[in-house]
Amino acid sequence: MTQPAKAGSSAAAVISLPIEGMTCASCVGRVEAALSKVPGVGSVSVNLATERADIRPAGPVDRMALVRAIEKAGYDVPAGAVELKVEGMTCASCVGRVERALKAVPGVSDAVVNLATERATVRGRASADQLIAAVRNAGYEARAHEAVAPGGEDDALAKKEAERVELKRDLLIAAVLTLPVFILEMGSHLVPGMHALVERTIGMQWSWMLQFALTTLVLALPGRRFYAKGFPALLRLAPDMNSLVAVGTSAAYAYSVVATFAPGLLPAGTVNVYYEAAAVIVALILLGRYLEARAKGRTSEAIKRLVGLQARVARVSRGGRVVEIPIGDVVAGDIVDVRPGERVPVDGQVIDGQSYVDESMITGEPIPVQKVAGSEVVGGTVNQTGAFTLRATAVGGQTVLAQIIRLVEQAQSSKLPIQAVVDKVTMWFVPAVMAAATLTFLIWLAFGPAPALTFALVNAVAVLIIACPCAMGLATPTSIMVGTGRGAELGVLFRKGEALQMLKDARVVAVDKTGTLTEGRPVLTDLEVADGFDRARVLALIAAVESRSEHPIARAIVQAAEQEGLAVPALDDFESVTGMGVRAGVDGVRVQVGADRYMHQLGLDTGIFAATAQRLGGEGKSPLYAAIDGCLAAIVAVADPIKASTPDAIAALHRLGLKVAMITGDNKVTAKAIANRLGIDEVVAEVLPAGKVDALRRLKAEHGRVAFVGDGINDAPALAEADVGLAIGTGTDVAMEAADVVLMSGNLQGVPNAIALSQATIGNIRQNLFWAFAYNTALIPLAAGALYPAYGVLLSPIFAAGAMALSSVFVLANALRLRRFQPPMAGTPGAAA
Repeated sequence: MTQPAKAGSSAAAVISLPIEGMTCASCVGRVEAALSKVPGVGSVSVNLATERADIRPAGPVDRMALVRAIEKAGYDVPAGAVELKVEGMTCASCVGRVERALKAVPGVSDAVVNLATERATVRGRASADQLIAAVRNAGYEARAHEAVAPGGEDDALAKKEAERVELKRDLLIAAVLTLPVFILEMGSHLVPGMHALVERTIGMQWSWMLQFALTTLVLALPGRRFYAKGFPALLRLAPDMNSLVAVGTSAAYAYSVVATFAPGLLPAGTVNVYYEAAAVIVALILLGRYLEARAKGRTSEAIKRLVGLQARVARVSRGGRVVEIPIGDVVAGDIVDVRPGERVPVDGQVIDGQSYVDESMITGEPIPVQKVAGSEVVGGTVNQTGAFTLRATAVGGQTVLAQIIRLVEQAQSSKLPIQAVVDKVTMWFVPAVMAAATLTFLIWLAFGPAPALTFALVNAVAVLIIACPCAMGLATPTSIMVGTGRGAELGVLFRKGEALQMLKDARVVAVDKTGTLTEGRPVLTDLEVADGFDRARVLALIAAVESRSEHPIARAIVQAAEQEGLAVPALDDFESVTGMGVRAGVDGVRVQVGADRYMHQLGLDTGIFAATAQRLGGEGKSPLYAAIDGCLAAIVAVADPIKASTPDAIAALHRLGLKVAMITGDNKVTAKAIANRLGIDEVVAEVLPAGKVDALRRLKAEHGRVAFVGDGINDAPALAEADVGLAIGTGTDVAMEAADVVLMSGNLQGVPNAIALSQATIGNIRQNLFWAFAYNTALIPLAAGALYPAYGVLLSPIFAAGAMALSSVFVLANALRLRRFQPPMAGTPGAAA
């Protein structure tokens, strides 16, 4: 979606709109005429080829009026997505306010805001400028977000680091200024003789004056951030965490100032100061913010590592010589040299040289892959010992690595269904807390012991401070960030965040056979020769006969002979015997290849291979026989072999308590034979793509939620029908639109890893939410003084501040545990580890 000028923009700004439905020049004319009638439009240019309209305003123009004019003319303006980076959010209440502000913009169909990533994803027809203005009106800062391109400067990380440095500085200033205040006031209560010492030396009034000066500096310098954001939010009737801190500390400070300079205004027996509460609260919350900022930085380390995998420079042939240029200057078609031990700069095709390339950062597979002329290579992978030259086929944001980064960012920014509960609670949470604090103040003032005003103030401030909803806002997104990042390291890409939640509830994993359980290509699996025949000679003769056929079985036999280094003889003649097999003259001998009925027609007894034929039939393989010069020479079988990783993956799924079903278009005998070998629970064979969809519906009705695993090409309908679709990737094809999850390893081992990661992540989210909700719910009554009548116990605002900071740090630390997640298929290495 473009980012045109907003309503009321200057005449110089051009508004660009995509248009669907135009087919000819008359369509262009109709759209131009319709747009020209909109008030404020100066000139209109509609391009049929690009399907866009460029409108140059002569004055203020309502963007939605332009959209309505196009739609009234019979065409459509498709909804797009705008990503914004939002600054200034501190808690779940902020998230709710930004979402409401964005959804109120005309033309917005949906808006999702993420506290952990500080990003908003907005769908609809509104411009980025309108959206940014709406966020600013809500009290926050926003700018258009662009995905971090590999090799590009990561300004966001630099900005975050600057924020952490500023927080650390403010924390140190607050700590240095607060320590004397804390010692003077709390020391007088806790240390025997301290009160008398203060009285004898500087006097209590001067002690209060010194505390006033130091606390004023704390609030005015490091604490100013809370007041600059908290009070404006309160005036907008949209209080947030900063408002709670600002009101609480201001109340304690203002009361103390009156007690210091105008004690006569206070009732007798209530003259006391609480400077230490205001100062320590600011210092503790800054400590919590700093620890939170450090922990949040670690939640995005997966993205940082992926970005760091990209080479910074490339050696490119330009003007007849090889020059070293920044990676951003490489264009598609450039010829790039890659030396031993270097990272491949961009995606490309090898045109000269050969080497082995470590592709574990893409596929999770540790074994280097051989690359020769014609092989595809992926930017960011590591060349081993050889050198080669490649032709760049994808650069910048089009590379596989850039696609992976985008997918991970999209998954991290998504909002899970479980988040809906948090959103509903946080809509009223902060106003409810302020109401609770007010009620606490009034109850203590009316019914509390003397001095009632002091008790009322202290307990109301404690309620305000302890109930900050920071932990609620961070509970879900931080776990998603760490979980999806860990998945990317394991070669498991969650294209949709919802899949992270739904996958854990899967009861059945349905798998396609070809290309998922098996290699997806037939190979020669069995060749047994009769007595008196040489295996190599027989294979060469059979391959010669089959070389005339394009059948996959024939190609597999020919490839087997070539892989064994056998010279395939030339044919003298060739004939296909309908329904039986083929025959030819090869090297002066007569060779016939076909099924058992062909051998019987030739008068040959296949009984000598009876045991082998029975075994092959049990494995779902159809045997072929070869006769040479009228003698039965060999039995041959070609099959699509099961991937070496498949049996362990099936076993791991069973250990997770899941049923495994195979859905295939192959014949029932072969399908059942494979299922028996692998321990698959249910088989649906001989089905077309539409039949796979019906089979999935039946499995869902019988067992519950179903995950389907396919190759992402001919399995698109089934991937879309399943509750969660998992596509087996090839290491380069990451944008499989029908799939919810892409498994980069190219084998089934990623499935139990993905399911286990889903279970671990959602479990982590539930732990966080329980802590955030239970913690705040339990401590608000405690802060209000619920235990005082029975036990005489009150919660100091200082301890309330420490507890509030602890809740956010706990949630973040718990989410970071997912970085150590170990997959069931432990042999699968981390992609970027």
